[in-house]
Amino acid sequence: MTRSTAALAAALSLLLPLGQPLLLASTAALATAALVLSPEAAQALGAEDYVREGVKKRKSGDSQEAIADFNQALEIDPQNARAYFERGFTKRWMGDYKGAIDDYNKAIEIDPANEVFFNNRGFAKQLLVGEKGADLYLLTQEAIADYTSAISIDSQFALAYSNRGAAKASLADYQGAIDDFSKMVAIDPRNPVAYSNRGLAKGRSGDAEGACKDFMRAIDLGDTYALALFHGNCDQSAQD
Repeated sequence: MTRSTAALAAALSLLLPLGQPLLLASTAALATAALVLSPEAAQALGAEDYVREGVKKRKSGDSQEAIADFNQALEIDPQNARAYFERGFTKRWMGDYKGAIDDYNKAIEIDPANEVFFNNRGFAKQLLVGEKGADLYLLTQEAIADYTSAISIDSQFALAYSNRGAAKASLADYQGAIDDFSKMVAIDPRNPVAYSNRGLAKGRSGDAEGACKDFMRAIDLGDTYALALFHGNCDQSAQD
């Protein structure tokens, strides 16, 4: 318990009779007072301001200035997991995959119950596979482990299933990929990418008929890429 939290708890014990409900007005007044008096809270608020500014700058295309804002946020609050995450996301966007992974590692160390942190670290590891000297098998296995961690935190995280399916397919585990894409379909049945990816995995596994059916479903949902896949891999009979 921090010093400010302890002070707030002590104030509550003095103001409220035991067993009585806490009035919202009293809570707001005490919380506001604690915020004004707490340097830690003031610092945390300042850090979040820098994080928000950094995100805005990244979205506007100014990645270097965004990094500077995230750095400033971390100087104010070294335990700000979101600042590490956003800086890692920006580094990944800039092609610095190792730097991104380092920041995601720190974000996960601070907040190990955030599924998005694990998912993004896994994706950065998959991107790192393309760099010279990278160990494709090891990095992909590590990425799969990260996606699995994300799913263990949120079993309905469709994107993590999609990413894990793609990682499995890259290791020729086509049935594992199909299972993950099928899970994504169950969670988000109107997502055409899930059908296109499952169709590709089915095609690689030898199930041409199943692949074409998935491509057709993706086309029905508006996926133009699936249209090219269908024309390149399927005959007219698959439409029947």
